[in-house]
Amino acid sequence: MLTKLFVNAQLALENFKKDERGVTAIEYAIIAVAITGLVFAVFKNGALGNALNNAFNSISTKIGTIQ
Repeated sequence: MLTKLFVNAQLALENFKKDERGVTAIEYAIIAVAITGLVFAVFKNGALGNALNNAFNSISTKIGTIQ
């Protein structure tokens, strides 16, 4: 009985280590954050940076006025 429990626990741990569902989504999220940071660093003082800043400020203002 104890041996069966040990074997089942060991198999469950092995299956958990092999399970890669969700890993790809996390990797894409990390890449998206890195690219966003790079784009912001390159274009923060240009026309694109100003347009993004204005857009985010507009969205923030509209969200703040929602009741």
